[in-house]
Amino acid sequence: MTIGNANVLIPDERIIDKIYLIRDQKVMLDRDLAISFSVKAIRLKEQVKRNPDKFPEHFMFQLTESEAEIMVSQNAIPSKKHFGGTLPYVFSEYGVLQLANVLKSNTAVQMSIKIIEIFVRIRQLLTDTLSLKLEIEAIRKKLQNQDKNIELVFSYLDELITKQENKSTRKRIGFKTNQSESIED
Repeated sequence: MTIGNANVLIPDERIIDKIYLIRDQKVMLDRDLAISFSVKAIRLKEQVKRNPDKFPEHFMFQLTESEAEIMVSQNAIPSKKHFGGTLPYVFSEYGVLQLANVLKSNTAVQMSIKIIEIFVRIRQLLTDTLSLKLEIEAIRKKLQNQDKNIELVFSYLDELITKQENKSTRKRIGFKTNQSESIED
């Protein structure tokens, strides 16, 4: 995607790598967004602090110390220095859009559109994955039922074979001719 007049191409993968799952929300770090929006991280934080009513808890929240430690320990970020000395803010899909409105730059608007499109694509992938899992589970249940049915058919076949064997060893009753006696002997 072309951003502003700079003709900077940012691959989707680079943005996807900056999306984290924290508190059951897909979010991006303030620093990563500042880089994407071509503003300084401190300016981004200033705008957020000036407009607290535009950023409710489900739009943006600050990481706790333990959440920051987890991100470092899972190699999501290289070190706590990456945060710039303070605990970072993280922004959900809605927060990204709101940031673009607060920052009021063409670059921020274009990048927020691209980021939101990626969030939507990720959500669609998760939905598709869930539906695939449900379909696989339905197939698994059908196979289990079919296994039981096949076992039942085989047990019926075994019973029929056993009955056939018992019938052949039975002594025949009724009118016998000399010919039939010689065949059986």
